[in-house]
Amino acid sequence: MRFVIDPLIATKIQKMQQRVCWQNPSLLQRSIDQTSLVLDDGKPDTNEFSFMVIGDSGSGYHRGHNPQRQVAEQMLPHREECRFVLHTGDVIYLVGSREYYPKNFIEPYREFLADGETQKISYDRMVFNLPFFLVPGNHDYYDLPLTYGLVLQATLPFRYLFRNQLDFDVRLYGSDQGNAYAKAFLDYLKCLNSIELEQHLDRHYTAQGGAGKCLRYQPGHFTRLPNRYYSFRVGNIDFFALDSNTFNAPLPLPATAAGDDFRADLNQQKAAIEKQRRDIFIEMTQLNANNPQQAERLDDLHAKEQQLAEISRDIDKQLTSNATTITDDEQLDWLQHRLIESWQTESVRGRVLFFHHPPYVTEATKWQQAQTMAIRWRLRQVLDGVAQAIGDLPQGRPIVDLVLNGHAHCLEYLRTTNTGHADAYTNWIVCGGSGFSLRRQRQEGNDLTEIYGEEERLVAQSQLFVGRSGQGSQKRRPYSFIRIDVKDGRPPKFVVRPYVAEWFQRRWQEYAIDPFTI
Repeated sequence: MRFVIDPLIATKIQKMQQRVCWQNPSLLQRSIDQTSLVLDDGKPDTNEFSFMVIGDSGSGYHRGHNPQRQVAEQMLPHREECRFVLHTGDVIYLVGSREYYPKNFIEPYREFLADGETQKISYDRMVFNLPFFLVPGNHDYYDLPLTYGLVLQATLPFRYLFRNQLDFDVRLYGSDQGNAYAKAFLDYLKCLNSIELEQHLDRHYTAQGGAGKCLRYQPGHFTRLPNRYYSFRVGNIDFFALDSNTFNAPLPLPATAAGDDFRADLNQQKAAIEKQRRDIFIEMTQLNANNPQQAERLDDLHAKEQQLAEISRDIDKQLTSNATTITDDEQLDWLQHRLIESWQTESVRGRVLFFHHPPYVTEATKWQQAQTMAIRWRLRQVLDGVAQAIGDLPQGRPIVDLVLNGHAHCLEYLRTTNTGHADAYTNWIVCGGSGFSLRRQRQEGNDLTEIYGEEERLVAQSQLFVGRSGQGSQKRRPYSFIRIDVKDGRPPKFVVRPYVAEWFQRRWQEYAIDPFTI
């Protein structure tokens, strides 16, 4: 029951490079750094500033209510006091299709877009009045099988009959290997001829970054991103945006008897999961979305099916990973180099990373996925390399002050302990509960451990978890975003202010969680 396809990592890298004309001679001649931008919003660049964070938002309607819009409305009073919004990925569900940008992005965030009437805004012509700095999530890369369009057309009467039960937010198109995301948010240079490209570069790549000229991001005028991964500096804080979809491949299973046993176990797990998914589809066809109680059951079943589908795809990635599987070493090398540069720049007082897949999380479906462990391992390699290069510069501080992620459908704050690596004593916030179906915390609790030899060692502790809870009529769905106030000083303090729009007993209630400082 494969409804979506995740393109190969090599394909993602190649396609995205083509779209931004990566290292085109015209860019090289101008010494343009395609991984940097300068925020030109006309505001003074003071050391104290605020920003908002959302993630996993692009959900559309949940059987008559719209959590994404509810969160967006809660964000509006903070617009004037915040310099930008960070989005941790999964902009559009289920497959990042251009067809769903009007419903799942333009309409919910209409007040953040310039030039008015939403029905007149094309997904590939959006201009923000408040900066949106995004990274792609896995769903922003997903595609549909080639035969899906034909099947869809052939089954339209059936789908119409069961439209309330079988609404998976997919139509004819997928993301086209991330093309919709690129056209929506990246500086899509591929469509320009040589003369147009020259004129475009002279107009928009006029800012001065650390490695040469770079893109000038101007709210209300020009709000494109230079690349799928990039960096910028605000208030002497360096922000690094990453595309974790290209370094999340699980490590290959060993070619040993133990490896063979593990493969057999994975195949058994996958078969059981597919049976559960089939049972869910059968139950969904028997429910009426016009009945409020059954509508909520449909929401729950849809969320459960997506949860199982994610686990199934993670198993597929484990089974297919081998020594030839591509890892985006170029991006990881870039991050290591830029972090070293950041630490060697005296004026920089802090560093923030944001990307989609969390290395640490206690959400029930993500905490021990192979992709989670792969991201953790590769990020540790980068940070260990930075630590070795900069020596005593941190003076006891972590290499990165704050890491922001999505992917897990919750809000969570964790702090690592002594991991034995340069990611120790780091602050991690998962902000992935801004619209799509929420998930519960794992039953195993707040403490994450790893096996070191024969010893089990604590590596991280969850300090706050906001996700689905309760059963039946007491079920709570707390959707969320956070505002972060950055304070002056070295090291900087980050005051984190969580906000919640909770769907409970078919009513909305909004509230703020007590802020905390990291």
